[in-house]
Amino acid sequence: MTGKERILAILNKEETDCIPWVPFAGVHAGKLIDCEADLLYSNADKCFESLQKVNELYKPDGQPMMFDLQIEAEILGCDLLWAKDAPPTVSSHPLADTDEIPDKVVQKDEGRLPIELEVIRRCKKAFGETTALYGLITGPFTLALHLRGTGMFMDMVMKADYVKELLAYCNTVSKSMAKFLIEEGVDVVAVVDPLISQISPAHFDEFMAVPFTELFTSIREQGCKSSFFVCGDATKKLAQMCETGCDSISIDENVNLAEAKSICDEHNVVLGGNIPLTTVMLFGSQQDNMKCVLDLIDSLPSTHNYILAPGCDLPFGTPPENVIGAEQAVHNKESVAEMVRNYESTEIVFEGELPDYNNLEKPLIEVFTLDSTACAACTYMLASAMDAKKEFGEKIEVVEYMYNDPQNIARCREMGVQQLPSIYINGELKHSSIIPSRDELNAEINAVL
Repeated sequence: MTGKERILAILNKEETDCIPWVPFAGVHAGKLIDCEADLLYSNADKCFESLQKVNELYKPDGQPMMFDLQIEAEILGCDLLWAKDAPPTVSSHPLADTDEIPDKVVQKDEGRLPIELEVIRRCKKAFGETTALYGLITGPFTLALHLRGTGMFMDMVMKADYVKELLAYCNTVSKSMAKFLIEEGVDVVAVVDPLISQISPAHFDEFMAVPFTELFTSIREQGCKSSFFVCGDATKKLAQMCETGCDSISIDENVNLAEAKSICDEHNVVLGGNIPLTTVMLFGSQQDNMKCVLDLIDSLPSTHNYILAPGCDLPFGTPPENVIGAEQAVHNKESVAEMVRNYESTEIVFEGELPDYNNLEKPLIEVFTLDSTACAACTYMLASAMDAKKEFGEKIEVVEYMYNDPQNIARCREMGVQQLPSIYINGELKHSSIIPSRDELNAEINAVL
């Protein structure tokens, strides 16, 4: 089977000759051609060249095009902060101080959308016959947060009708984006909404079930397959996500793969995931990646309806040999298993000291993130803490520990951090994969003060 045949067969719930493999090489693709992220996502030639390299080197069955969740937000008036080794992030929120509902209709010739569409056309011609092309769009909830900012979490409590209106508008944008990508020939529309993990199941039912069901229905009616991408600990929402009518769900390392597979199997939804991005893919060895893939596969109750993939967009600096090792492990399972049969990985040693939480001069808010410059859920968890810093000033201290640093990985282990992003106050876990409202976090800080 070709890779494209494998992906389409698995999404049609059919048997395949082996587990399909989809490496999420977004900005990391730029590293393969020595191109920094800010140029990569603003230049069609560089972006296409990098995706060609991914296709040649990593032998994907399915391959994402531009892994950039800010294309829609930029068109709708959000300012972006650009980085050399990460996708751009949203730095302003045009609806932060107004309850207006936009009426702008996104057009194909706006912003960087023409770059994305050109890249898809060129990839379709170059390797679209053998590789399934994944076109990524920003989900309506994350797009609403880009427009509204962290105030959205208070809105869900205090302004429910406004939230529903804003989500309905954002969903019209998502539907338009999906249509544009489908017209260019993508095989799968991936609705990437990392912030879904940061709300309660009750709020999912109240606010998200309708727009996402409508969105996946629209994609299906256009003859295209779909995937629901989420970051963070989305375990309690997985069944609800399945019920939206998506063809597949993609999860990161915060979710137990075997548990997620059992839930998706009950709903006959394909599951994708979830090689750890930093501990394994960025900082591990090639043998670590091979062994991790084999262990993930062996943990599953069944490999039917399963796609192997990293937990999310690969870090820019991921060693190419690690991605190649993962690909070899899924496509040549038996020979790789023999290669790493006696291999044992080593843990990173924590070289620092934890704070003396019982004798702090002021309350300490520690925010543990994957990478707040690249992970939207992490961006808004950190923003929540920084909003509190603006409120309390020098009365509190806020520190972020990003999981893209080896010592921060070791610190998480020492602290017992289970999910990212998380907020700790004076060493005590307060919020794990749920972003607090402003009033909630401020009340917790006042209690400590």
